[in-house]
Amino acid sequence: MAMAGTTLRTRWGSVFTAATALALMAVQTGSAALAGVTGADIAASPADEWLSYGRDYGEQRFSPLTAINTGNVAQLGLAWSSDLDTARGQEATPLVHNGVLYVSTAWSKVHAYDATNGKLLWAYDPQVPRETLVRACCDAVNRGVALYQNRIYVGTLDGRLVALNAATGKVVWSVVAVPNQHDYTITGAPRIVKGRVVIGEGGAEYRARGYIAAFDAQTGKLAWKFHTVPGDPHKGYENKAMARAAKTWAGNWWTVGGGGTVWDSITYDPATNLILFGTGNAEPWNPAPMGRKGDNLFTSSVVAVNADTGAYAWHFQETPEDRWDFDSDAQITIADVVIDGQLRHVAIHAPKNGHVYLIDVKTGKFLSAKPFVPVNWATAIDPVTGRPTVNPDARYEKTGKPWLSAPGAAGAHSWQPQSYSQATGYLYIPANLAGFPYMAAKGWKPSAIGFQNATDGATVAMPANTQIREGAKAMTTGALIAWDVANQRQAWRVDQPSPWNGGVLSTAGNLVFQGNAEGNFVAYSADKGDKLWSFPTQTGVIAAPMTYSVRGQQYVAVLAGWGGVWDIATGVLAQKGAATHNFSRLLVFRLGANGQLAAPPPPSKMVLDPPAPIGTPAQIARGAAQYGRYCSVCHGDAAVAGDLNPDLRHSGVIASAEALRLVVLGGQLHSAGMVSFKSALTPADAEAIRAYLIHRANEDKALEAKMAAN
Repeated sequence: MAMAGTTLRTRWGSVFTAATALALMAVQTGSAALAGVTGADIAASPADEWLSYGRDYGEQRFSPLTAINTGNVAQLGLAWSSDLDTARGQEATPLVHNGVLYVSTAWSKVHAYDATNGKLLWAYDPQVPRETLVRACCDAVNRGVALYQNRIYVGTLDGRLVALNAATGKVVWSVVAVPNQHDYTITGAPRIVKGRVVIGEGGAEYRARGYIAAFDAQTGKLAWKFHTVPGDPHKGYENKAMARAAKTWAGNWWTVGGGGTVWDSITYDPATNLILFGTGNAEPWNPAPMGRKGDNLFTSSVVAVNADTGAYAWHFQETPEDRWDFDSDAQITIADVVIDGQLRHVAIHAPKNGHVYLIDVKTGKFLSAKPFVPVNWATAIDPVTGRPTVNPDARYEKTGKPWLSAPGAAGAHSWQPQSYSQATGYLYIPANLAGFPYMAAKGWKPSAIGFQNATDGATVAMPANTQIREGAKAMTTGALIAWDVANQRQAWRVDQPSPWNGGVLSTAGNLVFQGNAEGNFVAYSADKGDKLWSFPTQTGVIAAPMTYSVRGQQYVAVLAGWGGVWDIATGVLAQKGAATHNFSRLLVFRLGANGQLAAPPPPSKMVLDPPAPIGTPAQIARGAAQYGRYCSVCHGDAAVAGDLNPDLRHSGVIASAEALRLVVLGGQLHSAGMVSFKSALTPADAEAIRAYLIHRANEDKALEAKMAAN
């Protein structure tokens, strides 16, 4: 841990000695930290604490604290920081109760700190097997914990829901919360609703059938489960909602799960006793191979269920017949807003598809939708029903042509939390302005491992062409957008060089805080968007900040650590940010503090020195297709990796056919997350992938030489 002005990297094991645990218990026993958090506490949302992922049940991420404000934010400085031992993407929002800060990190680890000085109180490591990464679409991330009574709850990447003693970090109970540990993950933060822990799951690119479930907070026993897509029709349906949904499907979707996973957004509304949640894409993306037709309910939708029973209440589908990975899993915010002179209790949602939706919380009635970024997949939204008119060219499986969609699969707004200010009436959206190419794969069939999206990643991979690459980078940007909710229009906007910036916090001090991909943590005025303060974080920030107060002193905290889907999958575009190297830390700020971070080590220069080209054009093309399907999600588009995973163009393993076979087919690096792909690939496939990787390395070496000559 590094205190203000100090740098000390601390690494700890996953198991504390009995003596250490007893010492920690002695420190905590009788202290305020043992006071239990109730549902009433979460509903009341005390100003000085942060008791739930979005602070309040409405997920507004608005703090009434004013000690830090536009008049003094320039005096903000680093109070303390803690270096983390998980150099992956950091996406969690910390919780604070009675002076203790609880936060999860990558690989589903949990830390508890003294919130005033950063003293580590305990650390928990669930020992997630590293090979779990093969079924985690978008890094080994975790978005946060839940706090209830005297326990901390965390979902683990390998599908467990774990209850920890809040004072010691000891496991109270642990249950496997997913149907199997082959196709499912958990990356989202649990929510506490009426004495139950509510959680969803990830896996819609694999073979997952989406659901949301509630577990008894005391015992871990399953209380109810609501599936988001119908299962095998030959086995019947769990309820009327599933029977209804099945009428909107065709083909044999259930054999690959169907998708619709609830991997992030969960919002409880006490006024209606409804839990609102977003659902993921239908699986596979390309509907043709499985004969998938129709709207495919309840994918890419906002769904409401009864909090007591999990019974279906209503749904609104934002992207019918989704084939672009336009999840509706972005955060759902509930607020009372005056619309056309009438006070409405609305759900405010800005999902991947690029529109801000207003939906009546009680009935699910569509109120309005307006685009907040350029959109080309839809030509209009019906003002009465909210149904989009899909651009015929966007149905790439029908045209047989590549389709460059705006927005793309990363989403106009992904999981990075938005914030709604009660003071300004603005919704602050961390927006991505980035397209994505789609092409239907020919002759595609499901496999036992890897992405099941039925698209042709090789055909649309970024070519080794300077003009195209630079043009794509120039068109790939981000923005912090302040959206006037009542009038459904942009109030102000801060343009950003890169997409994939951090989540947002707004405060009654007329401030908006956001970290960004360029490695800065920034404060803006909430009413106008004026930049008032910034701090260099040395790494990209994607997590959302939060704020709390202890003994009258206000703090602002944020996790820093670059990662997630943008870093691992987007090839040369992942290099758009100026600070994309991962230095994972928890950063905490207060007025008048002057802490400094140690200078980061200089970035290592990777030199392309590939073997001589091998293979025939046909073999290289075969390798490109197999790489695009099984490798690109981790190792990058066109074999250009981000910061987190190995760049195979530079890897020594491509020099030897035997070495590559041992890794790809033999699972030699299994413990590092690189499992065997022998269930899907043959030795000939492995050699074709090697030929492709050598080809790509030589292509880019020639491109570098050309650029240097010019």
